[in-house]
Amino acid sequence: MPCFDPIELAEKVSKSVTRIVNGVEERKYYRFRGGKWYGGIATGDVVGCNLRCKFCWSWRYSYFTNKGHYYSPQIVYMKLSSIAERRKYRYVRLSGGEPTLSRKHLLSLLELFEETNLLFILETNGILIGYDKQYAEELSKYRRLIVRVSFKGTTSEEFEKLTGADRRFYDLQFKALENLIDAGLKPGYQVYPAVMLSFSPEENIQKFLERLKEIHPVLPEEIDPEYVILYPHVRELLRKYGLKPRIAYTPKGIPDFMI
Repeated sequence: MPCFDPIELAEKVSKSVTRIVNGVEERKYYRFRGGKWYGGIATGDVVGCNLRCKFCWSWRYSYFTNKGHYYSPQIVYMKLSSIAERRKYRYVRLSGGEPTLSRKHLLSLLELFEETNLLFILETNGILIGYDKQYAEELSKYRRLIVRVSFKGTTSEEFEKLTGADRRFYDLQFKALENLIDAGLKPGYQVYPAVMLSFSPEENIQKFLERLKEIHPVLPEEIDPEYVILYPHVRELLRKYGLKPRIAYTPKGIPDFMI
């Protein structure tokens, strides 16, 4: 299967998961929920992504865009705020797919949270932010925002193997960190890296850390490591692509296997 351009895919997917109603950009979501991550967080799971990660826990909604329902920023704000208030959470986030595909929707939602005491965690692969420096500058205006750039592997070769996207676009994930820091976000607090490590040998991890250090010395110290969680539908996807993680965990957090 040939590799794809994630910028072109982003444009295509965006058209199928967003719509304009009375001048407002609505985005498709498939659920809203509370959860244990970050010590407790209200989450809106979006439909659609510009990568095709072969370990994705939400692939049934990120690969395909015919599910879910459209919501305005105002409705999303109300749903997330309600969950956070009811459960006494400090954080809200968008997750599941790629939130940056709906730019106007995302910025409008961030604007609504500016007048709250909640912190908004943007979980993103960073590709569109790395591609467009102005996107980073727009995001930097929001004081309640924390950006978590999730790297798909520790090298360009891993990136291509794990996502199906052409390896030359891997550098845009690093460029996202650079653009956000240049725009004024504080590294390690307002912006930090996460990385999928289930498929990475130690030598690749060390190279990755060195590259982060070149951007800012605090970044290697603030990594949020990610490992495959072996939900049944994730096992199905791994078998389909013939992938075997070096390290993976069961949904109960128990190490499953190492190869």
